[in-house]
Amino acid sequence: MLTLENVSAGYGGTDVIRNITMEVMGNLSIIGPNGCGKTTLLKTIANILPGKGRMEISGKSYRCMKREEISLNIAMLSQQPGIYFAYSVYDTVMMGRYLYLKKRLTGNPSREDKDIVIQSLEAVNLLAEKDRDITKLSGGQLQRVFLARVLAQQPRIILLDEPTNHLDLKCQTEIIEYLKNWSSNSAMPRQEGSRAVVGVMHDINQAIRLSDHLIVMKDGEIIADGNANNIIADGVLDRVYEMDVAHYMRSSYEIWKTF
Repeated sequence: MLTLENVSAGYGGTDVIRNITMEVMGNLSIIGPNGCGKTTLLKTIANILPGKGRMEISGKSYRCMKREEISLNIAMLSQQPGIYFAYSVYDTVMMGRYLYLKKRLTGNPSREDKDIVIQSLEAVNLLAEKDRDITKLSGGQLQRVFLARVLAQQPRIILLDEPTNHLDLKCQTEIIEYLKNWSSNSAMPRQEGSRAVVGVMHDINQAIRLSDHLIVMKDGEIIADGNANNIIADGVLDRVYEMDVAHYMRSSYEIWKTF
């Protein structure tokens, strides 16, 4: 679905990520310490940052695709923005149809656009709130609105840049489950092709909940790519985070067992 080979990118002529080679065929979680290049990698995949090397979607090179075509295939859900306008939930989600609306002479939503917006709201359990002003929503509801807007774009790949780190535990879990449902094609229909979620996470538990396929990064490079069980068993996380991660997780579990 998505292939990167020897990709490097950065800012001001300095590469932050170097020689990234990876393949996305299903859900994938990217973990690693602060400053290791996770967000830079996502921005490069999203074509926000120019990258050196080979990048392809379903065998087609980014270099042969217009920006619009890449945007129709890839959407990004980031941390909740601090500033937003007082649109309704419905109108905010309709913004996800922008690339489709601009192709039409009138620019007005079609019946298909409206149906897809409704399906997107249903997928995140927000249909009952469609007429509410988004400035009146809780943080968790608002992030679900932004997720619905991404779903309305009908991408093949959704990129997550720590979208749950400001949410409470219930909201975090719900967002991950909505995304897993979408990627398994059970949340809402798509005309063709498979789907994948590529998530940058600080919470290792949430990363594993999203996918058992992990990429571990450090200092701008991929140092492990594979099954979560193998990566944890090999002690990769201990080396990257410079601590006994498994021991920390087990000790936390032991604390909970006392309640």
